[in-house]
Amino acid sequence: MTIDKDRILFTLVREKLFTAVIGDVMDAAGLTRQFLPPEIRPLRAETVLVGRAMPVLQADCAGDAVGHLGRAEPFGLMLRALDELAPGDVYICTGASPRYALWGGLMSTRAKTLGAVGAVLGGFHRDTREILALGFPVFSTGGYAQDQRLRGRVVDYRCPIEFANGCRVSPGDLIVGDVDGVLTVPAAHVGAIIDAALKKAASEQDVRGMIEQGGRTQDIFDTTGVM
Repeated sequence: MTIDKDRILFTLVREKLFTAVIGDVMDAAGLTRQFLPPEIRPLRAETVLVGRAMPVLQADCAGDAVGHLGRAEPFGLMLRALDELAPGDVYICTGASPRYALWGGLMSTRAKTLGAVGAVLGGFHRDTREILALGFPVFSTGGYAQDQRLRGRVVDYRCPIEFANGCRVSPGDLIVGDVDGVLTVPAAHVGAIIDAALKKAASEQDVRGMIEQGGRTQDIFDTTGVM
């Protein structure tokens, strides 16, 4: 039932809304730090991402360290995190320094086979051509081929994470991304925020019509409160 409800929600957000209008209504609701850093961009401008957060915490390291089980653990918990992606999930990762890629083509292939809907990275991706050919939505700070294996590892997942600009993401939050950025809607507020965003989007359509008919923007704003 939850998967079906999410599928309906994702389609509604994808077809009717966009990050700007969702961000505006969150500002009005006092949720003012919900956008991820602005340098996180889609590989393709037309990409729209809607899904549930599966947060991943990355940390820098030096070499293949031996873990508590007495064996080398390249990538830390990354492979486990990847294998636990569920339909509708967004792999969303932060915590690393900008020295290596956090995501690549084989990860995209695995995520897609599991029904995940995208990856959002507070850092670089690699294998750009492979990801584009696969058609898997990825948002990152750019492409950079340096591997993470000897430089970073996943230390936790399905845990709250915080980006450098103070935006916090918790498991199950709604993630929405488009050409204007990526934001997170806290799970407890999704219903109210999406309802308000749909109303605001409809109001903006009305205002657009008023402008096209020659109305003064000041008068329109005084009447509608929308601009």
